[in-house]
Amino acid sequence: MEILFVCGSAEAGKDGVGDYTRRLCTALLHKNHDVRILALCDNESNLFRTENQIIGEDEVVVYRIPAATDINQRLIWTKQIINDFQPDWISLQFVPYSFNPRGLPFWLPSFLKKLKGNHKLHIMFHELWIGMDLNSTIKSKCIGLLQKSLISKILKTKDKIVIHTQTDLYKSKISKLGHRAQILPLFSNIIKSNNSNKNGNIYHSELKFCVFGNIHYGAPIEQFIYDLKLVLSLSKEIRTLKFVFIGNCGSAIEEWKKVLKANEVKYEVTGFLNDSKISEILASCQYGISTTPYLLNQKSGSVASMLDHELAVLCVARNWDVKGFKTKSFSNLTKYENRKTIDNFLETKFTVLNDNHLEFVATKFLNGLN
Repeated sequence: MEILFVCGSAEAGKDGVGDYTRRLCTALLHKNHDVRILALCDNESNLFRTENQIIGEDEVVVYRIPAATDINQRLIWTKQIINDFQPDWISLQFVPYSFNPRGLPFWLPSFLKKLKGNHKLHIMFHELWIGMDLNSTIKSKCIGLLQKSLISKILKTKDKIVIHTQTDLYKSKISKLGHRAQILPLFSNIIKSNNSNKNGNIYHSELKFCVFGNIHYGAPIEQFIYDLKLVLSLSKEIRTLKFVFIGNCGSAIEEWKKVLKANEVKYEVTGFLNDSKISEILASCQYGISTTPYLLNQKSGSVASMLDHELAVLCVARNWDVKGFKTKSFSNLTKYENRKTIDNFLETKFTVLNDNHLEFVATKFLNGLN
């Protein structure tokens, strides 16, 4: 099968969807499919070019069209690529801000409609529109309405479109637009190191929680640390507590550091590390912390990586609710609400699943196309 993946940008390490697409392509190459990537609005490219990008021991052909390119020229180059490659499928990896810095690519629906050929269309909605949550600003809600309208137009560009998304929330929203979406879980972007084997249920005197990647604002940190220390103090087991912050955590880490210092809790900030080292640190911890709002954890790459390393994850995040939508509970993910939540979380055993393995996701992706 020939599949042309279309995303915004394809600079390794600088575009999450581009990185996701590359890793998915490697798994499909191993299944003997011919795959290529077209970056329609590449922010790191000044000239239209074709290159082979290396992912481990694999090579993927990548076409890169600069973001500043005139729409007509972008269409000419895209048609040329499609004519030369003759894909069976075009897979649009959709994030509104990938195709326009303001998240409003008004040109995209008509652009897709002009791509003639025998190909079928697949869309992976990594994101939909902003302004869904009850506490959104008026501005976010207005932009969200425009983005929602754009998505509706995109979904009308072909009679039949296969749709994937990562969250139950997005699946529900797409259903309300009159279309059926399938859930495609997010795989881990961190390849397991040979030195990252878990130690099972071995007792550790030091209880280590990891926080991986960008930290979201608004988490109830003080109450969480107070409850966590109280739970440990009431436990029969004497254990010290440590937090490990991995990667680029952003400015919100300062609030965490402040609270941990005030409560005399040890912590370590690793900064940027290679995948192998990240994998080793993840395996050395007993639990993960997510600051992503609970409804959106299915689309968190950090959570996928922690789950893939068999870490149960506690969601310590601000309230983020959507009118009329109630999510189900998820395996190995617990929403922090109070001390009892922590008690239950620490006593629950990890359920081993394949959902966040690349091979599993690649197979599910292909099954969705058939």
